[in-house]
Amino acid sequence: MSEANIATVQSLYAAFGRGEIDTIINGCTSDVIWTSGGQEGDFPPFGTFKSQAGVRDFFRAVSDTLEFKEFSPREFYADRDKVFVLGRYAMVIKKTRRPVASEWVHIFTFRGGRISEFLEFADTATFVAAYRA
Repeated sequence: MSEANIATVQSLYAAFGRGEIDTIINGCTSDVIWTSGGQEGDFPPFGTFKSQAGVRDFFRAVSDTLEFKEFSPREFYADRDKVFVLGRYAMVIKKTRRPVASEWVHIFTFRGGRISEFLEFADTATFVAAYRA
């Protein structure tokens, strides 16, 4: 099952690259919990988003706030119901036109072949500073 979960995550990253957000949402359980580290209110995509509608809100905030220059998932690891991904991204904050980049870790938890939880860790201070500049 671990290899299948890695393949699912890789396919969802590919969908993100094509702008197919509905594919990502359909890969989640109806009660998914989607958390992007950082304090809510400091940066629009930060916080915890619940349900498939919440995931849509997260991706809307990402689209409204960021212009991606690089999105590179690099390493994939799986253990039981979790997939851990190490990567890097670089982007421009649309509001300030400031560049920002960070290494990141994404943790996906699966239930019934779908994502039930997502947790992201990145350099949140860099994003907040660029957003407030």
